[in-house]
Amino acid sequence: MTTKELLIKAKNAKSKLNSVSVEQINSALNSMAEALVKNTDKILEQNAKDIENARGTISDVMIDRLALSEKRIKDMADGVKNVALLPSPIGRVIKRTERDDGLVIEKTSVALGVVAIIYESRPNVTSDAAALAVKSGNVCVLRCGKEAHKSAQAIVNALQNGLENAGLSRDFVLLVEDTTRESANELMTADGYVDLLIPRGGKGLITACVNNATVPCIQTGTGICHIYVDESADIDMALNIVENAKTSRPSVCNAEEVLVVNEKIAREFLPKLKEKLVDKRSENPVELRLDDRAQKIIDGVTAKADDFDTEFLDYILAVKIVDSVEEAIEHINTHSTGHSEAIITEDSVSADKFTRGIDSSAVYVNASTRFTDGGEFGLGCEMGISTQKLHARGPMGLEELNTYKYIIKGTGQVR
Repeated sequence: MTTKELLIKAKNAKSKLNSVSVEQINSALNSMAEALVKNTDKILEQNAKDIENARGTISDVMIDRLALSEKRIKDMADGVKNVALLPSPIGRVIKRTERDDGLVIEKTSVALGVVAIIYESRPNVTSDAAALAVKSGNVCVLRCGKEAHKSAQAIVNALQNGLENAGLSRDFVLLVEDTTRESANELMTADGYVDLLIPRGGKGLITACVNNATVPCIQTGTGICHIYVDESADIDMALNIVENAKTSRPSVCNAEEVLVVNEKIAREFLPKLKEKLVDKRSENPVELRLDDRAQKIIDGVTAKADDFDTEFLDYILAVKIVDSVEEAIEHINTHSTGHSEAIITEDSVSADKFTRGIDSSAVYVNASTRFTDGGEFGLGCEMGISTQKLHARGPMGLEELNTYKYIIKGTGQVR
C-alpha cells in the first residue's frame, strides 16, 4: 500500500472513530493489550531480525533501545491498559458560559483527527502512540525507522487484531510500509490528511520535520539535559542523582548530558564523582569531558566547545564549573534544548532562582531528570516530550492530543 493510499484510509477512518463510545474505546484498548501479550513470540521473532540487521550499523546503546523482551512487551501491554483506565478527554467541557439572553457557550474538547508519528528505533513507541491516539479519539499513522520496521509491523498487526476483536476498525492504527525518506516527506506535506505530525528521534529527524512540514508539527525529543550541583548540595544525594540520570539508560532523551558544578563544592564533589562513575564502574565507565577548571581537579578528556551542545546518548558526560547559580542558569539556558534540567541544593533561595530562571519544559529540585516521562507523570504513557511551548509542552498525553471547538446551545436567540 502506498503512503497516499494509507492516508486516504486514515482520513476515512476518522469519521468512524468519532462515533465510537468511550466504553468501546476502553474495551478495545484492553483487547489490544491482550493481543500484544498473546503475540509475544511473533513480536520477539521479528525484533530479533531487526537487531541482527542493525548490528554493526548502530551503537550497543542504541541496540538496547531497539531490543524487546517478554518483560518489555508486558510493560507495553500494561501501558496500554493504564491508558484505558484514564479519564477520556473527548467531549469534556473545558469552559461553560451562559449569557444573559440564555445562550449557552461550551468550549468542548475534541480529537485532532489524524495524528502521524515519525520515529526511529524504539518499538515501544508503536504501542504507546497507538494507545494514546485511540483513547483520545484520533486515528494513528505510524512511520518508524527501517531498523525497527519488522518489530513495528508485528506490534501493529497485534494491535489491529485487538481492535478487530473488539469490533472496531483495523484502520484506526496504521503503519506506513515505506521506510525511505520519501514517505517521511509525504507525511510532512500531507495537508488535508494529517492534522498533527509528531517526530520522535534524533536532532536530524526533528529538524527535518520542523523545517519542512506544511502540516502542524510538534518539536519533541532532543534532550541536552543538565544537572547543576549547587554549593549547598548534599553530596551523597548529588552523586546518586547524577549516577541515575547519566547511567540508568543513557540512550533516552531524559538522560543527563551535562553536569554543572558550583566552584565552592567542586574540589570535594568531583573526585567522588570520578570514583563513582569512572573508577568503580568496571562495566560502562563514564567518559568525563571536562572544561579547563574541572581538569585542574580531576583527570578526564578535554571538553570541546560542541560537547556542551551535544546529545551523546551514551556513557559520556560533559562537566563545567561555574561561580554561582546565576551563571549556571545562564549556561543552561544558552545550551539547553528545553527538555529537562535539575538543581541539587539545600538552599531554598537557590532552588527558587533556578526553577524561575530555567526555561525548560521540566525543572527538578533534588531529583533525577529521568522522571520526565508520561508514565511517571501519571499520563499512562506519552506521545513524546514537547520541547516547544505551543500547543503542548513536556510529556504529551491525552489532553495534548485533543483540540477544542465551541458548541453553542440556544432557544431561538438571534443577534
